[in-house]
Amino acid sequence: TEEEKEKKKKKKKGGGGVGGEEVEEKEPDESMLDWWSKYFASIETMKEQLRQQEAAAAEAEEKEEMEIGEGSKAQVKNKDKDKSKAPKDDKKKKQQPVPELPDKKNKQKIDELKVFNKELEAEFDNFEDWLHTFNLLRGKIGDNDDNATEEERIVGRFKGSMCVYKVPLPDDVTKEAGYDPTFGMFQGIPSNDPINVLVRVYIVRATDLHPADINGKADPYIAIKLGKTDIKDKENYISKQLNPVFGKSFDIEATFPMESMLTVAVYDWDLVGTDDLIGETKIDLENRFYSKHRATCGVSQTYSIHGYNTWRDPMKPSQILSKLCKEGKVDGPHFGPGGRVKVANRVFTGPTEIEDENGQKKPTDEHLALAVLRHWEDIPRAGCRLVPEHVETRPLLNPDKPGIEQ
Repeated sequence: TEEEKEKKKKKKKGGGGVGGEEVEEKEPDESMLDWWSKYFASIETMKEQLRQQEAAAAEAEEKEEMEIGEGSKAQVKNKDKDKSKAPKDDKKKKQQPVPELPDKKNKQKIDELKVFNKELEAEFDNFEDWLHTFNLLRGKIGDNDDNATEEERIVGRFKGSMCVYKVPLPDDVTKEAGYDPTFGMFQGIPSNDPINVLVRVYIVRATDLHPADINGKADPYIAIKLGKTDIKDKENYISKQLNPVFGKSFDIEATFPMESMLTVAVYDWDLVGTDDLIGETKIDLENRFYSKHRATCGVSQTYSIHGYNTWRDPMKPSQILSKLCKEGKVDGPHFGPGGRVKVANRVFTGPTEIEDENGQKKPTDEHLALAVLRHWEDIPRAGCRLVPEHVETRPLLNPDKPGIEQ
């Protein structure tokens, strides 16, 4: 409920301050924690990192200013600097443990996810690791519809890659294991047949929405469009709010490649007349689905089979790892005794037991597999960064106000 969330928020904010509160923080009740606890803890961590970066930048600037003085001035300044630094250091000593404490506790207490301050595409080269997207436009510029925007002229999208090879092929290409030189880079490309998928969209919240009503507020609700599916969550609009917390999930069935562009929009509910579009964002699901970065729900920090942190991916870590090794023609995974796993020429270690709800310990390879997945970019040749468990932040745009975030 909202109340619980607020309490949690307050609890988080008070971390490490007063002795009394700390005791309360130290005794986390697993049953009280949920995904939101994880989310708010992650946001606090993100803010803390930003604060530290700003503080470091300010300090560097101060140092620079002080080093400008010369001769006697420099000596005087140096003394001042020492004085001014002493209390500063003190402050730092006082401040440092504060973020440290909750952090250490969070490690035992709340697992975090990665909050990206931008779109996932911006972080992973648009997921064009195997295909590039070209828009196909109708008519040519200068036809009668001069004022049509490029967006309106799009009639389709072409995805493809072009490669030029030198023949005969260089030795290093032909020598690579499991590599057929006649196919060049087009190895292991997914088939062209239509594929049915279930898309689950989680919408956490919106921040700083553009006011849509005279009172300087808005009554936002979510609208989702994918192929022929059009969902308008009109009855659940949030009244007079520019920072609504939606916390909703929507399930849609779709067929790639026909239905691959997902549009998530926020509308302003109006009692009279039509609802106005505040802004929308478009996501190319097909690129994510086929990307080698595995841009689905992401790889979480730990593997757990119960509680707020339950593993959410339909495939277990060991299954994902076997699949990646097979596709990348990588030797492994070889699970050995003593909590070791070997993939290619790397060895990873990790715990080998997992607790179920009743505290019973069972042997498992999942933690080891997860350790490899979290360092998949270190694997030679086939390795790349896998998308972590995350929440992404996307700008909402309005076709009437191009280029301005809503």
